[in-house]
Amino acid sequence: MSSESTDTLDAKNRHESYAIDYKDQIERDILIAMKKPTPLFWIGLGISLLFVFWGAVSWATQIRDGLGVAHINNPVGWGAYITDFVFWVGIAHSGTLISAVLYLFRAKFRSRFNRSAEAMTIFAVMTAGLFPLIHLGRVWFFYWLFPYPNQRYLWVNFRSPLIWDVFAVSTYFTVSAIFWYVGMIPDLAIVRRFKTGVLRKLFDALSLGWTGTFKQWQHYNQLYKFLAAFATPLVISVHSVVSWDFAMSVIPGWHTTIFAPYFVAGAIFSGTAMVITLVVPMRKMFRLEKYISIDDFDKLAKILLFTSMIVGYAYIVEYTLAFWSGNVFEAAQFIYRSIGDYAFFYWLMITCNVFIPLTLFINKLRRNITYLFILSLFVNIGMWFERFNIIVMSLAHDYDPYNWGFYIPSWVEIGITLGSFGWFFTFFLIFAKTLPIISMTELKEEVE
Repeated sequence: MSSESTDTLDAKNRHESYAIDYKDQIERDILIAMKKPTPLFWIGLGISLLFVFWGAVSWATQIRDGLGVAHINNPVGWGAYITDFVFWVGIAHSGTLISAVLYLFRAKFRSRFNRSAEAMTIFAVMTAGLFPLIHLGRVWFFYWLFPYPNQRYLWVNFRSPLIWDVFAVSTYFTVSAIFWYVGMIPDLAIVRRFKTGVLRKLFDALSLGWTGTFKQWQHYNQLYKFLAAFATPLVISVHSVVSWDFAMSVIPGWHTTIFAPYFVAGAIFSGTAMVITLVVPMRKMFRLEKYISIDDFDKLAKILLFTSMIVGYAYIVEYTLAFWSGNVFEAAQFIYRSIGDYAFFYWLMITCNVFIPLTLFINKLRRNITYLFILSLFVNIGMWFERFNIIVMSLAHDYDPYNWGFYIPSWVEIGITLGSFGWFFTFFLIFAKTLPIISMTELKEEVE
């Protein structure tokens, strides 16, 4: 054998040895992070649980004293609770969409964020599902909402978009949970190797006997590709159904055909911001700076900037349609949004969702993780007030001036809203502590 062939073989062996060592290092780093997070994790969990307790006390007060403790009244029959519902549904619909679309386009940086985005979807749906129940007041009668044979001969109105929500959101939750779980199966098999006793049996059951054979990988890749392709149009259709809760009515500011694409773009925008909000502290809590780089955040920031421009365009189109249509009620509604009782919240929404994200055109700011985290908080605030403005302003200022009113959330509604954030972050932190927060198998594929 020639010296050149020997050198080539030695280089190949060194590369293979490095790849094996690096793969082992990936497993060790992710698993150690699960066992021993930094003290920042326990501080975050404590704050989240405090918010959950505050929300639980607020809800218990409402159950004891009645729905009157909330300031929901004529003409604003939907207040903070339905605002929270639409906000969390938007967060939920974006997580799986971000993961699925990036997978279909083979974006390599996806592996740093997909697990967080998919988990975010599951917990956001669980959070959103609470608010129709909270809004009922007498929550113990929640089963009346479901269409099933009963002795009361009561049936839900299948022509109502609210019933479409039940089927759409439950379908989406099922598909998203399957997509999230299937993506974790190879990683659960890795975790199984490092566990003993009952935990080993638990992870053995969860990994469904995964051994990593060629045939298993072949079927797995086909299934995962199918789920990604199936979830993408499903998300778009489901969030369009949520927008029809408003668009199917004749209330000024709601009855418009732009709501379906407008809501979908807003969901991706708010979901991307929430991913940044979650991943930035998680990166520090679990010592994952080596795997989630500034370049990865830079790419995610570009998605945030792009979707912000779409949302800003939708705001302009809304005004154009209102004044160009010649409908005096639509025009009056949008004038009211700009200079009326809630003008501060409207311009806060515009500032947070349109003007502040434009700073991401500056390369240094896109690569500044602290700035990205602060900006993502502003976007989350702006998107919450977007839903608030759509719901409350349209109801408070409809056709008849005699029917106009003013709505301010009560301390109970504010407490339940903050409790929902605590509920969401608590579930996410528990997930990050007990299951791999980054896909180890996808990271190892990059090494290959």
